Amino acid sequence: MSVALDIETEIESLKKARKAVILAHYYQDSEIQDVADFVGDSLQLSRQAAKTDAEVIVFAGVLFMAETAKMLSPRKKVVLPDMKAGCSLVDSCPPELFRRWREKYADHVVVTYVNSSAEVKALSDYTCTSSNAEAVINAIPREKPIIFAPDRNLGAWLAKKTGRPLRLWQGACIVHETFSERALLDLKMRHPAAAVLAHPECEEAVLRHADYVGSTSGIVAAAKKRPETEFIIATEAGILHPLHLEAPGKTFHTLATKAGCACNECPFMKRNTLEKVRDCLRDLSPEIDLDPELLQRARRPIEAMFELTEGKVPHHD
Repeated sequence: MSVALDIETEIESLKKARKAVILAHYYQDSEIQDVADFVGDSLQLSRQAAKTDAEVIVFAGVLFMAETAKMLSPRKKVVLPDMKAGCSLVDSCPPELFRRWREKYADHVVVTYVNSSAEVKALSDYTCTSSNAEAVINAIPREKPIIFAPDRNLGAWLAKKTGRPLRLWQGACIVHETFSERALLDLKMRHPAAAVLAHPECEEAVLRHADYVGSTSGIVAAAKKRPETEFIIATEAGILHPLHLEAPGKTFHTLATKAGCACNECPFMKRNTLEKVRDCLRDLSPEIDLDPELLQRARRPIEAMFELTEGKVPHHD
């Protein structure tokens, strides 16, 4: 039996003993996705976990995702395989700097992407995802000025889609912002029948060539539904595993970066390993521990988002 299979067996046993549910973001390594109960986008995963009777949530993703899971499941124990699994978008928006900047525009409605810290969420009026951001922006009265943070590329794409002027915090994702338009055009020349599926965190130079722009789950759904059999993928390479599972027989090409390499992997996401998933299940550590007052303030804009887009606030555990 291989080492990986041994660890998978340990994880399965520990999961039952701990009454745990394992969540894996699409950008995790394939072997982690394969042991997860749910694989998907970050907020979708947190909502799925909240609906279970699990006592422990293992979030194989990055810190802000595990924080959000804790906000939606405050009575569950939430553990993260590696507490150093952060996010460049979160790092690009320090809470105190954002607070001071926000105070300059006190009349603005603040819409914050879910890829943000608990502290920045707590300074916001609404949270959004890449899937529902357009709906959130459109639901805010047009006379209300809007701050959008922290991703400037997603914000610019939303401004173009909605026709709304948005005041943008200048943050960006280190993976999506490094994709090369030149490499994309070269791939399109070599694979003229391929459709381009891109995440809105990419720069406009890449997005202008896309046949579909959307979230990671949206990209997977588009690959399944579209008639093309060949695709160019402009997002983190971890999505290739679910793409091959969900759209078998189709061909996927990943996009190179401006540096000319195929280094389109998130170094934060890749900090998690199968061994660390096992260890955090075994030790129930490192655990997400949010101050109760911060948790309540950070959850408020998430609930406001649900009210805006769904007309109700889902039940929390």
